[in-house]
Amino acid sequence: MKHGGDLGAAIARHGGIADDWLDLSTGINPYAYPLAEPLSQRAWTQLPPRSALDRLLAAARKAYEVPDASALVAAPGTQALISLLPEIAPPGDVAIVGPTYGSHADTWTRAGRKVTEPTSPHAEPDPSVRVLVIVNPNNPDGRLVDPKSLQYMARTMAARGGLLVIDEAFADCVPGASVLPHLAGAPALVLRSFGKFYGLAGLRLGFAAGPKPLVSALEARLESWAVSGPALEIGTRALSDEAWRNTMLARLADEAAELTYSLQMQGLSVFGGTPLFVLAGSRNAAGLHEALARQKIWTRVFDYAPNWIRIGLPGAANLARLEAALESAMAGT
Repeated sequence: MKHGGDLGAAIARHGGIADDWLDLSTGINPYAYPLAEPLSQRAWTQLPPRSALDRLLAAARKAYEVPDASALVAAPGTQALISLLPEIAPPGDVAIVGPTYGSHADTWTRAGRKVTEPTSPHAEPDPSVRVLVIVNPNNPDGRLVDPKSLQYMARTMAARGGLLVIDEAFADCVPGASVLPHLAGAPALVLRSFGKFYGLAGLRLGFAAGPKPLVSALEARLESWAVSGPALEIGTRALSDEAWRNTMLARLADEAAELTYSLQMQGLSVFGGTPLFVLAGSRNAAGLHEALARQKIWTRVFDYAPNWIRIGLPGAANLARLEAALESAMAGT
């Protein structure tokens, strides 16, 4: 699978229905933000008003600690923003620090850009590079680049008329990882995903923060009513709920540690990840992936790293099921 989360291929090969499966391929929080209060009728029946968008942006600005000097735009998911980046970025070659989320390279390649994939975020980009893309924390290994280094990279790219793009899809669950509180006018464009940490990926909501000209260009391409009324209300409510966020950060950290311990007890070597997924090494990752799939548990493996397997956080209620499946799978691989 390209991204994870599409169970069609798994069901076609191994049977069952979606409810039979434990999908650990996505890195989405298994504890979705609770929608205890019903949405207003207006959210469903009226075109989203500008005032609702303004409330969402204010909540996101506070939750993500976006500096006043940086502009902010909301979109129907960060994937929509990624697809627009070639239209607003400076012309020239693109360097994407990898291995990482594959859609970045796909997007720039389709746009006709020359793409290279250096493996170190600290390597000086080739002189022809005008766009540098860093996923931070990285997917799938959780690698982190500190904010000061990112600020330096932003200034370096700006000095050559270029742009640093930082994809912070998993930054919500790693306190201190985000460069946004430290951006202070640095010429970088930062992407934030809502659905992963809040467990509401189907809502399709994401943000971009950075220099006003770039953010305005994104906003113009998204046009009117890019974010749905339900997404505006739910996003505002969730991003404003600091108590839930703090409680969830502690819970995810605890359960990620427990998952890491469980995998290690089964003989897997855990060497990366975030509180929403772990990356482990196996001498036969593809075989382990298939053995788990036969037990209706879906994970991620990678063509470029045949010994890697990524396993999302199962949630406390499903950890025993995963442990039992792993024990059976490891015995047969």
